[in-house]
Amino acid sequence: MERQNSAAEASQETLISLQQLDPSPVESPLNVDKQLPNFPNEGPTPHHGVGTLGLSGFNNGHSTVYYLTRLQKYSTYAFSLFAAMHLTNTSLLPLVTRSLPDADKYLLLTRPFYQSFPMEAALITAPLLTHVLSGLALRVHRRNATLKRYGASNLSIANRLQQRLRIWPGFSWQQLGGYALVGLVGGHAYVNRVVPLIQEGSSAGVGLQYVAHGFARHPFLAWSAQVALLGVTAGHVVWGWARWMGWLGAVDQKRARRRFWTINGVVAAVA
Repeated sequence: MERQNSAAEASQETLISLQQLDPSPVESPLNVDKQLPNFPNEGPTPHHGVGTLGLSGFNNGHSTVYYLTRLQKYSTYAFSLFAAMHLTNTSLLPLVTRSLPDADKYLLLTRPFYQSFPMEAALITAPLLTHVLSGLALRVHRRNATLKRYGASNLSIANRLQQRLRIWPGFSWQQLGGYALVGLVGGHAYVNRVVPLIQEGSSAGVGLQYVAHGFARHPFLAWSAQVALLGVTAGHVVWGWARWMGWLGAVDQKRARRRFWTINGVVAAVA
């Protein structure tokens, strides 16, 4: 009889400890396409084949993460094309010509390709907005999945704060760099596009000499902003492409270390 009572008390204590356990989300896996297993009362997601819009893979059982990840990935293609042209005009050509007026000529020649409608929207505005918003949507979706997984979706915000539930996925250095770039790129666009538009009614005359004037008038601010912009952009873009290309998969420690230093070497070269 005493043995049965002790067993019952132990079971009750175990149940209480499980009920009081604070949910803590697991770090997001590298393979973001992998779906979570179905709940016991849910069957497998039906396969609908090709969707009504004729898009292969549309409406065929892929998760929300699948589509958001691909929006985030493919939006970088167009912006990478613009970044390559912009880097060539503002960094490589001045280095080769050793003359700001000569480099400005090439900048003005290529500007219509990415500063006129609809090219600017197609290469810069739309890809950037898609990339940032899909990333935010992924975080919200994973947060909601965490709430559902741990049965905390019915709790009020006040109760979650009171119990200190950790429901948001953690930040990686690459993600932190991406969010920092929102402010850095926005500041860069404000100085080089918005300010000339307000003062002169157009930004068509903005070139390398305009940028050089800013460095001469406000050297500390200009150098700090430029170093931060180039460094964070190089790190975010190079590590992002390394991830898209599958170079960050599970490998042995020696190869992982070699890849780490190789990627960082590319980051330094680009910056």
